[in-house]
Amino acid sequence: MPHIDYWFSLVSPWAFLGHQAFLDLAKREGATVAFKPVELGEVFPHTGGLPLPKRHPARQKYRLLELQRWRELRNIPLKIHPKHWPYPVSLANRTIVAVADGGADPGPYTKRCFEACWVEDQNCADEAVLAKLLTECGHNPELIIGNAGTGDIQAIYAGHAAQAVEAGVIGSPCYVLNGEVFWGQDRLDLLERALKSKRAPFKTDVAM
Repeated sequence: MPHIDYWFSLVSPWAFLGHQAFLDLAKREGATVAFKPVELGEVFPHTGGLPLPKRHPARQKYRLLELQRWRELRNIPLKIHPKHWPYPVSLANRTIVAVADGGADPGPYTKRCFEACWVEDQNCADEAVLAKLLTECGHNPELIIGNAGTGDIQAIYAGHAAQAVEAGVIGSPCYVLNGEVFWGQDRLDLLERALKSKRAPFKTDVAM
């Protein structure tokens, strides 16, 4: 059974745009998925990424075009400038870690967090908002939010940054299959081909 490490952050619109398509793909191909929410600010300095405000204006403008193209293609009513974005994402990301650590499927709750920010203009830095979303998805909000604040979950989440750097993660989302990194939800077709073919992973030390 193939296994995919799913690296992302809830503040990433690209992760939202690809979220359901990725999970549907993984299900079709019988792949297990490990959810790895990560603090991008702790990854970018090591892998060459830049936070949005530091990118060249031309790149910022092109991002706006691509967001419109992909929301149309995916048929997702994503808001380009949601009211509460960017927001401190650590707690929201850690609740996903806590859901997974408790043995539940974090997929539906992760989707609701994405929707809350990017479609509904809710503030996912607010514990009350997260509690409502957790309840909607059948989780115990007091338990999950409480666990998200424990040293164990904080350590798991903090460790994701170093693991992401080691794995070659350079942005959100990244899907890692057998050590091969697929960066961006626009690479899902390539990930699907790799899963269907069951080929060996491509390597970066290939001779020219």
